[in-house]
Amino acid sequence: MKIGFIGLGIMGRPMALNLLKGGHQVSVWARRAESMQPLLDAGASGAASPAEVARGQELVISMVADAPDVAEVMRGVASAGTAGLVAVDMSTIAPAAAKAIHAELAAAGVDFVDAPVSGGEVGAIAGTLSIMAGGSDAAFARAEPAFACMGKNIVHVGGPGAGQVTKAANQIVTGMGVLAVAEAMAFASKNGVDRAKVREALLGGFAYSKILENHGQRMLDRNFKPGFKSWMHEKDLNIVMQTAHELGLCLPGSAATAQMFNAMVGSGLGEEDSIAVLKLLESLSGQA
Repeated sequence: MKIGFIGLGIMGRPMALNLLKGGHQVSVWARRAESMQPLLDAGASGAASPAEVARGQELVISMVADAPDVAEVMRGVASAGTAGLVAVDMSTIAPAAAKAIHAELAAAGVDFVDAPVSGGEVGAIAGTLSIMAGGSDAAFARAEPAFACMGKNIVHVGGPGAGQVTKAANQIVTGMGVLAVAEAMAFASKNGVDRAKVREALLGGFAYSKILENHGQRMLDRNFKPGFKSWMHEKDLNIVMQTAHELGLCLPGSAATAQMFNAMVGSGLGEEDSIAVLKLLESLSGQA
């Protein structure tokens, strides 16, 4: 399949590489030319703009920062896309924004799928991302062979915006999960009990989770190298709260977690992994 890929950051670069490994012809574009070089070295072709990357493609995928970026690059894609083109955005944006972009592209004859992902940099590199898609059955079917190169758990959730609703729900669970594990680690330490032994015990009961298993170990190792930066989780939880306000929906746990991530960014931890919320808790509790 001929695929255009826009956005080659910490997630987009390995995702595009996996498309190449899957045998697809890939054309790439990124705002920073140096971001394109690893893909060009791997056999991708380069483009000078989103419009150029869309020409002659069957599928165009974007993986960029936020809704305004998605809207901007997708307008470029729509301006040059051929009949039958399917455009997929795998970024995390508000459900309302995804629906608006879908409507705008539909007017230009381009079918749009919102397909955000979960799994972080590790999943992007391994090709094991969880992909949650919203859009028409036909558009999802066209995009599915590309999804299979990038992810393992691929679910067509529903119509336009459904993928982003699912990703927001995912960020509620993971955000509160990371905060819960960090609080448990801080609690154990403040009581003078070995954090590693506490984690080992919790892993054998109902407190088990992937977050406790993977991120809990990283907290023990003090490995705050970003696989998913704190400012990104702040952005995603702000999407959750914005949508909740629009719906008149009470989400107290999400609100508290969003405030913690706001504080992380405000205290200079925004570029570190979201698990660095442990540092914030330690600082607030006199453990730093």
